Amino acid sequence: MGGFAAKAFAFLVVGGLAFVVDAVTFNLLTFWIDGRGPLHDLPVLSKIIAIAIATVVTYVGNRYWTFGARKIDRRMSRYVVFVALNLVAMGIQLGCLAFSHYVLGLEGPVADNVSGTLIGQALATLFRFFTYDRWVFPDEHERATKVAIE
Repeated sequence: MGGFAAKAFAFLVVGGLAFVVDAVTFNLLTFWIDGRGPLHDLPVLSKIIAIAIATVVTYVGNRYWTFGARKIDRRMSRYVVFVALNLVAMGIQLGCLAFSHYVLGLEGPVADNVSGTLIGQALATLFRFFTYDRWVFPDEHERATKVAIE
C-alpha cells in the first residue's frame, strides 16, 4: 500500500475505533438501557463528553500508528494545535447534533445518532485528516529536507 493509502487506511481504522467509543459513550449517557440515560435531557453535553473521550483515542492511535513513522518534535505548541483543531472538529459534530435536535426538532436515538454521530463525525473526520497531517503531526524530516534544498 502506498504512503497516502496506508496513512488514510490507518487514520480510518483509528477513526473507526474512536467512532465506536464516541457512539457507545454518547448512547450510554443519553439513552442508557431503558431509553433515559443520566444526561437524557442534555444530548449536547453527552456528545461533548463522548467526543472528549474519543479524542484521546484518536491522538494516541494517530500519533503512534498513522503518523508513527514521522519524527515529530515534542513541543507544547503541538498539543495546543491539536486541542484547537479538535475544538473546531467538536464544533462541527455538535453543530450537526444541535441543528437536528433543536432546530429541526428531530429527537431520539436514531435522529441524534444520525446527526451527531454519523454525519457530524464523518465531517469532523475529514477535517481532522487534513489538519492533523499538516499541523498536528507534520513530517519534520520532510520539512527539514525541503528547507535544505531551497
